[in-house]
Amino acid sequence: MSALEAIKYSRGKLEVLDQLRLPHEHHYDEVSTSEEAFDCIKAMRVRGAPAIAIVAALAASVELHNGSCTATSPEEVIKYIDSRLDYLYESRPTAVDLGNAVRLLKKTVRDVKTEGLTDAEAKGAIIKAFIEASEEILAKDLKTNKSIGAFGAKWLQEQYKITDNSKITVITHCNTGSLATSGHGTALGIIRTLRDEGLLRHAYCTETRPYNQGSRLTAFELVHEGIPATLITDSMAAALFRLRKAEDNIAAVIVGADRVVRNGDTANKIGTYQLAVLAKHHGIKFMVAAPTTSIDVDTESGDDIEIEQRKREELTQISGAVVNADGSIDTSKSVRVAIADQRIGVWNPGFDVTPHEYIDAIVTEKGTVVKGEDGKFHFEEVMPERFQ
Repeated sequence: MSALEAIKYSRGKLEVLDQLRLPHEHHYDEVSTSEEAFDCIKAMRVRGAPAIAIVAALAASVELHNGSCTATSPEEVIKYIDSRLDYLYESRPTAVDLGNAVRLLKKTVRDVKTEGLTDAEAKGAIIKAFIEASEEILAKDLKTNKSIGAFGAKWLQEQYKITDNSKITVITHCNTGSLATSGHGTALGIIRTLRDEGLLRHAYCTETRPYNQGSRLTAFELVHEGIPATLITDSMAAALFRLRKAEDNIAAVIVGADRVVRNGDTANKIGTYQLAVLAKHHGIKFMVAAPTTSIDVDTESGDDIEIEQRKREELTQISGAVVNADGSIDTSKSVRVAIADQRIGVWNPGFDVTPHEYIDAIVTEKGTVVKGEDGKFHFEEVMPERFQ
C-alpha cells in the first residue's frame, strides 16, 4: 500500500489531511495562510508535535511566497515575520517542536546578510531564507523518524535478546505515526522498525479518549500497513498487563512526546502517565520516542510545563460516520451525538506529565538516553550543543 501522508507540500502550496474525518474519509484542506494553519492546529485536524511545527512553518512560507508581506525595509519584513510566527505559536504552546521551529525561523531571518542590498533585494533574500529553512524542517523530520525507529528497536533487542521464538508485543498510546509527522513516525516508527526486522509479535493501541486518536488514527495506520494489532480502551491496560503479559510477551509501552524537559519528565497525550505507572508495577519497559527538537533543556521539571485545557464538548459529544442498518458505513453522512448529560462539569486537560522515574528510556534520532546514577536523564551526549 502507498504510504500515508499527513502533509503534501510544494513551494507555494500546502495541503493538510483532515484527520478528524479519518478513518472513513480522506480529505485534504488547502492551507494558504497563518490563520488557516492556526485553525487547523487548534481544531486538531492536524496533530502530533512534529507535524504541528511543520504545518506552521510551511503555512507561513506559503503565505510569504504568495506575497502576503507588504513591508519594504528589512527591519519591517522581519517584524512582520515575527508577528506571524508569534501568532502561530499560540495555536499549541505545549508542543515544544513548534516553539523550536519558531525560534529557528526567527534566527534564520536575522542571519541573512543584507549589507549592500536594496530594500527589495534584502526582502527577497529574507523571504527566500525563511522558505528554505521551513522546507528543511520537513525534509529533516523523515530522516529523524527513521533513525528513532532504528535506535528504539536496537535498545529493545539489547534488553530482551529477541529471537524468532520470542518476538515481543508492545502497546502504544495516542497517534505517533505518519499522521503525526512527515512520515514513518516516532513511537509508531519504532513499532514499524520492529516489524520490519522480524522482532514484533503484536501491537496494542489504546483508544485514547477523549479525542480517540488511537482508535481513529493509530488503528487505521496499523491496519493500513498490515501490522498485527488489537485496539483496547484506555481503561483496559491494567487488565491487559496482568492477564496477557506472559502469554503475549508484552515487553514495552512506547509513546511519543509533546515535550521532554531537562530531567526527563515528559508531557504527552492525557493517559500517558497512568500507562507509565501501570507499566512500572507490572515490570514492563516504558519508552518515550522523541526527536531532540522535542527536548526542552531550558525547563527544569515537568511542574513548569503549561497544560492546555480543552473544550468540554470533547468529553460530552462525539462525531462519526453513520452506520447503516446492515452494518455498512456511510461516509457521506456524519452526525454529532451527545454521550453525556450536557449540564455536567468537565475537566479536560489535553496532556499529562509522566515523571522521569517512571521512564526507562528516551529514544532520539541521535541515540537512546537512559537514566544516570542520579536517577535522572542527561541529554548532553545526544545534544551537546545545548549544554555549551
